[in-house]
Amino acid sequence: MTAEHARAAAAQAPKPPAGTGRDWRVVPMLLPYLWEYKWRVVIALVFLVAAKLANVGVPLVLKDIVDGLDSSKAVLVLPLALLVAYGTLRMSTVLFAELRDVVFMPVTQRAARRIALAVFRHLHALSLRFHLDRQTGGMSRDIERGTRGISTLLSFMLFSIIPVILEFVLVAAVLFAKFDWRFVAVTFAAVIVYIAFTIGITEWRTAIRKRANELDSKANTRAIDSLLNYETVKYFNNEDFEARRYDDSLQRYEVMAVRNEASLGLLNVGQAAIIAVAATALMVLCAQGVVGRELSIGDLVLVNGLLIQLYIPLNFLGMAYREIKQALVDMERMFGLLEQNREVDDAPDAAELPEGPAAVRFESVDFGYDPRRQILHGMSFEIPPAAKVAVVGSSGAGKSTLARLLYRFYDVTGGAVRISGIDLRKIKQTSLRGAIAIVPQDTVLFNDTIHYNIQYGRPAANEEEVIAAAKAAHIHDFIVSLPDGYNAMVGERGLKLSGGEKQRVAIARAILKNPRIMIFDEATSALDSRTEQAIQRELNAIAQGRTTLVIAHRLSTVMDADEILVLEQGRIIERGRHADLLLRGGAYAQMWALQQQEAAREGEISPVPETR
Repeated sequence: MTAEHARAAAAQAPKPPAGTGRDWRVVPMLLPYLWEYKWRVVIALVFLVAAKLANVGVPLVLKDIVDGLDSSKAVLVLPLALLVAYGTLRMSTVLFAELRDVVFMPVTQRAARRIALAVFRHLHALSLRFHLDRQTGGMSRDIERGTRGISTLLSFMLFSIIPVILEFVLVAAVLFAKFDWRFVAVTFAAVIVYIAFTIGITEWRTAIRKRANELDSKANTRAIDSLLNYETVKYFNNEDFEARRYDDSLQRYEVMAVRNEASLGLLNVGQAAIIAVAATALMVLCAQGVVGRELSIGDLVLVNGLLIQLYIPLNFLGMAYREIKQALVDMERMFGLLEQNREVDDAPDAAELPEGPAAVRFESVDFGYDPRRQILHGMSFEIPPAAKVAVVGSSGAGKSTLARLLYRFYDVTGGAVRISGIDLRKIKQTSLRGAIAIVPQDTVLFNDTIHYNIQYGRPAANEEEVIAAAKAAHIHDFIVSLPDGYNAMVGERGLKLSGGEKQRVAIARAILKNPRIMIFDEATSALDSRTEQAIQRELNAIAQGRTTLVIAHRLSTVMDADEILVLEQGRIIERGRHADLLLRGGAYAQMWALQQQEAAREGEISPVPETR
């Protein structure tokens, strides 16, 4: 097995699932986004500390208010200043918390945006092999959950973990300063047990959450796949079959979702029990102090207030840890997409494709999508500048593979493909693909306007250039006859247009790109004879002066080619001009005779006389 074969096999091999320990690997990837807005983070932390100081100050002031109103200690006087301070602290807690969120919000939103964009760009940079194997519905759901998880992770880590730690330190300091060691000991023990219980149960729940996510993505994949193939479902009257398949996925998700909620209930009950036991123990200690006249009623209120101040955010910490773990699980699959290696990448010394006429040359090219099955064997031919070379042959002979290699969707496993004498692997992919345009057999359009789909050939083109391209493709008159003209929507994959109309949009798009190299990949094989002849004239017109590769099924469309290559099982078995190949009486002549007989039998066209 060659090194290239080994790399191809490695690219196809599934990656092992990430374990729990690997979940946290995404955290360092988020740090650059925090550093980019370091001043916002610092200001947000200042507001956070201010909010927590105000929060802990509330029970301290409340203690003084209660003691000031105790008639057994002093003359009853309305502690107006303390009441105002109490209200101010209450207000400050909310105010600083909201200011913290407002200051930090751009950080979380920008991080989510930047990472989502990075994933989007990376997906477009991956090889065609990856996209042929992908499941669009599940992948889109993974990206959606992962993007949402970024905001969750940043917000909860910064504004839940740090605040709880800070509040615990402040409460412990107050208890140690005003009460004996038993209060601090009970508080410490409760916090340790609470955190250990929360982490243990949450780790168990993480596996359930992962499985629920997988089933949710699978259900979404099935739903989108079924809807995209709506017509096929209708053709075979399989609505009930599709509904059963979808319900089967939903049923399995339902089981995991119920199990997930049940485990959440167990976690909440356990957390509440730990807090209740600790709170009761502290109140018993405090009540004993009041009865023994060692503590005042205000001290009882203070302890109760401190418990509320600590255990509410501590309870929130449990939820925060759950949300962080769930966010990490959600993000794991999205970041897994970023870990997909590019099978085809630019070389460090890759250069721009030189300007001027382009010559294409295949030199002893070997290639196979799978190392165990080779498609092309020693393929060699040349397309001189402004010449037209056609490739014909039976299905599976490797014709469309030539176009994919020329676009460098894959790298050859042997030999080389060159443009103007330069190996494609030494040319930047953006420069290479900018010089090529293709009119494919199956034109798939974006679910947008006709104008958008034509302009997609060159997004910077202006209105006049788009209209000129449409006129050159002989589709302008049809477009202006529509009620919405160029703003007419073409529907999902262009299903609102006929095959001929979609092909003309594809031709207009290719014309607008103004490439040096044109590829026609069986561009008319799916059309009727009359439409094919009309579109063929347009294809011949735009091929003038361009280096052109024509991949054809119908031989009548390539009679004017400068050279015709006949492929069989990935090898060139005949080559030459149309007339020469007919005179040889080989495979091409047999294919020509067969197609002429079929055309005459169907009454589509009059047989074209053979050249002798």
